[in-house]
Amino acid sequence: MNKVLIIEDDREIVNLLEIHLKDLSMKVLKAYDGKEGLHMAMTEEVDLIILDIMLPEMDGIEVCQKIRAQNNTSPILMLTARSEEIDRVLGLEVGADDYLTKPFSVREFIARVKAIFRRTKMIKESLTEGQSKIISFDDLVIDVDKRKVTRGGEKIELSPKEFELLVVMASNPGKSYDRSKLLSLVWGYNFEGYQHTVNSHINRLRSKLEPDMSNPKYILTTWGVGYKFNEEL
Repeated sequence: MNKVLIIEDDREIVNLLEIHLKDLSMKVLKAYDGKEGLHMAMTEEVDLIILDIMLPEMDGIEVCQKIRAQNNTSPILMLTARSEEIDRVLGLEVGADDYLTKPFSVREFIARVKAIFRRTKMIKESLTEGQSKIISFDDLVIDVDKRKVTRGGEKIELSPKEFELLVVMASNPGKSYDRSKLLSLVWGYNFEGYQHTVNSHINRLRSKLEPDMSNPKYILTTWGVGYKFNEEL
């Protein structure tokens, strides 16, 4: 049975979401402020976190950042009453997997939840079937099963999305991916207008991975297309 943590201060919304998640045979945990939600996210093993941005005690952006800083890879679906693009983009860039803007329909909510679980299952299967669980290039070693990356024997801490971007490209060195394709593969949706989210993640990935940011060794830019992993290592 999948376990879902809802972090939301509006109890009516919590109750509504709980009813429909239980209809999907999911166990539901609830927190009504950011600090309580963060504690539960850190102490409970959950398969999905539904996280409101506007929360008492600690806002959802900070909660998301702290969850990801602890290498917690549970999918996060963010909820926001704001319509500004910056909130949606920021949520994705700090590690959320998807977002819903209030008000949203129950049908849309259920569709997003199901899509996240489908994508999570697909990623797990693609990372463990049909390819080596250890991907090595020069002194870079990617342990897919353990979600661990080392360079020269030193561990590199990556966010879930940074890791998934790396695995997608490193699994097919030399293949160029445009930003829309990477959004679809790694985030599970083609977020129209949010291709710069990929750029931000690539830049952070390079800053952790590359010995020389001005002369990338692993992740190369394919001008006019997007990015690829260097096939000549």
